[in-house]
Amino acid sequence: MTTAELAGRVRYRVTGMDCSSCAAKIEREAGGVAGVREVKVSIASQEMTLRIDETAAQLPELERRITGLGYKLARVGTDDDDDKIPDLSHVTPAYKRALWIVVLLNAGYGVIEIVGGFIAGSQALKADALDFLGDGMISMLGLIAVGWGLAARAKAAMLQGIFLGVLGASVLVTTAYRVLVLHQPEAELMGILGLIALAVNVAAAVVLLPHRHGDANVRAVWLFSRNDALGNIAVVVAAFLVAWTQTPWPDLVVSVIIAGLFLQSAFSIIIDARNDLSTAERAAQRSL
Repeated sequence: MTTAELAGRVRYRVTGMDCSSCAAKIEREAGGVAGVREVKVSIASQEMTLRIDETAAQLPELERRITGLGYKLARVGTDDDDDKIPDLSHVTPAYKRALWIVVLLNAGYGVIEIVGGFIAGSQALKADALDFLGDGMISMLGLIAVGWGLAARAKAAMLQGIFLGVLGASVLVTTAYRVLVLHQPEAELMGILGLIALAVNVAAAVVLLPHRHGDANVRAVWLFSRNDALGNIAVVVAAFLVAWTQTPWPDLVVSVIIAGLFLQSAFSIIIDARNDLSTAERAAQRSL
């Protein structure tokens, strides 16, 4: 890629993202590199697009910072290369296995927790389960769609975002119904499942720890698990308050907060997917 091209755009395929907060974290880290004028990370296409000064000297530093957070980068050429499989030789079999383990932990426990939410009558558990399912689906799409073109990845992400948005909206609707027909959830089961959820998130972070290089190890694990852990802790606190107050309101409040944040993530996926589709369409028109 020439200096002129570098001044326009530089693109990377990012492996290891599982939520919108991952994209925001990468954007903050990349934006702190000297010479980076603009950075956008799409959770839909699993790509990072940057605009930099007329030199590639800062790219090794940028790559070092992002890989230090535990993500893998593969340089993508021009828009005409969207349908070509990037060089992913740095994504080792061990790293792929670790990501699949994380997918199974998230998706598997998401199913368990949503069933537990119905058994316990807890809206907060159902909302927290959506977070697990969403993380698992995003990670899985990132793994199976490695060889897909930008348009195909964007379309798959669009369907995923709509599906997750419907799930989040359904939790909010049923929570509104619970406000009208109050039902006391089983606080003990809520607390137990919330603590297990916290353990699963910590386990997922530990699985990825060997693949996070450099002095950023501890910080990376903290950043990875912090947001998810806050949701799990909120469920445990809600369970305690339900038992203490003998009312379902703590469960309902936490449910609305978690489901609202989940909907925001689903909308982010949809917006990113629409932008990626527009980029793919412009590239296709230029190639005609």
